[in-house]
Parts: sequence; structure tokens; C-alpha cells
Amino acid sequence: MTAAPSAPAVLDESEADLEALVEFVLRHPRLAILGGAGISTASGIPDYRDDAGEWKRSPPMQHRQFMGSHAARQRYWARALVGFRTLGEARPNAAHLALARLEALGHVRGVITQNVDGLHQRAGSRRVIDLHGRADRVRCMSCGASRMRHALHAELEALNPRWATTGAAAAPDGDADLEADFSAFRVPDCSRCGDGIWKPDVVFFGDSVPSSVVERAFALVEECDALLVVGSSLMVYSGFRFARAAARHDKPIACLNLGRTRADALYSLKVTAPLETSLGALVERLEARLSRRPA
Repeated sequence: MTAAPSAPAVLDESEADLEALVEFVLRHPRLAILGGAGISTASGIPDYRDDAGEWKRSPPMQHRQFMGSHAARQRYWARALVGFRTLGEARPNAAHLALARLEALGHVRGVITQNVDGLHQRAGSRRVIDLHGRADRVRCMSCGASRMRHALHAELEALNPRWATTGAAAAPDGDADLEADFSAFRVPDCSRCGDGIWKPDVVFFGDSVPSSVVERAFALVEECDALLVVGSSLMVYSGFRFARAAARHDKPIACLNLGRTRADALYSLKVTAPLETSLGALVERLEARLSRRPA
């Protein structure tokens, strides 16, 4: 294994930064994207961490807590009934659209996303690996039955009508910053098996990413020429491992992010700049160069 660069070029937002990013993309025609919550913040979806990689709020629900406590599930679904409106109404922003355009231009082989909002697909990206699942579906943890989340939320609203009009600030991944007495909140069991627990079809903290999903993500990293990390601190190992895999196989890694990341020592290029404007400018510069090529 070749040692990671000891002093990556950490750049500020400038013309030089954009040119460096353009040249990185042009040098590596088969690019894999590793994205995180920072891509979706401009769509109104809050992220978990600040620019230093520290928690902005209390850590999210743990898998064991959700599965082992009815009270925890009452709190989760009551808050979700309020907070999921933001996630459900979110639309792709300029960063999502730029990444989809990069794929259409042939520069991106695929996106590994740690987000659960489905906005990459809605923006037009075709090869997306949802590392942590999709928040718009729920699954019974007993019999495996699956249903769309909006259907469960309609049932929750019918059982808990006063919560349908409750307001609170949005939190990451369809949660809400809401504290109340949740003890009377009614949570339905699975109608197919009778007593199964409905859980969002996402990977909670303390849960494991399905092995098939991990294998697909590693395969994408293996087939790419380089990795571009976008909008992620990579503080969670489930995403960080793909940066480590790229470095282990001597694949160059660039990063576009507004703060510190766990993989800072692995980058050959790091650009600190707003994602939407930087990715949009990157696409414009690449399209301009493509238009100047002789027929």
C-alpha cells in the first residue's frame, strides 16, 4: 500500500480551487462520488454535524433502543409525524442536479450516498447506492412486509389526530426537535403478521449496513479511477471505509466539503467551498471545454 499524501493541498474558495477540481475530474474519467448530508442541506434538510465534525444535537435514535423500547418507538413516530413533512417536501438542489449532470456527461460512474432522502434519484442520477437505506419506505421487523412510509403516516395520523397539526423545527432524516409527553401516542403493529414492529427501511446508528449494499459500494470504488467526497465529514465508519479502500488501492481522493472530515489525511485535493455553487461551476466549466473539442 502506498502511503497517503502527508500534506494534502487544502484550498480556499477561488478560481484556483475550481480549476484544480476541474483538472481532477478530467484526469480521472471514471469517478465515484461518496456523498453525505451536506449535499441535502440546501434542500432544507438539516445535517447532524458542524464544520468541526461534532454533533449539533443529541445523537439520533439507536437501533437497539428503537427495537427494545415501546416508549422509544412512540417518541420516534410522534416526532417523525411532524418532522417527516420537511423530508417529504424536499426537492433536489443544485448540488444534486450537478452530480446527475456529471454522470450524464460520462464523468461519474456512480454515487454512494449516506443520505436516505432519495434526492439523487429524483435529480436524475441513475446509479445510486443508498448506503443507509431509504426513508420513504418502512419494513416489518418480524415478517419482512414492506410498505410506503406515507401509508403508515396516514394510519398514524388517523390514530393520533392531534399530532397531525403539531409544529416543530425540522431535524435530520425526518425527525423533529420536539419534546412532549408521548405516552398516549398510538403506534400500530404490522397488519400482516399481527404484532411486528414497523421500522423505517434505513440503517439506524448501531445497526449494520446490509452486506449486499456494502459489496456494491466496494465494487464501485474498485472500478473507479478516483473518489470524490462531497458534503460528508465521514465521521461514521460506514462511509469512511470507502475512502480507506480507495487509498488502499492507490486511487486519488478529492474532497469538496465545508469542514473537517475524518479522511483529511487521505486527500490529494481538498476544496473548502459551498457545494451548490462549486458543483454547478464545475459542470459549466466541463461543458465549455467539451463544446470546444473538435468534431
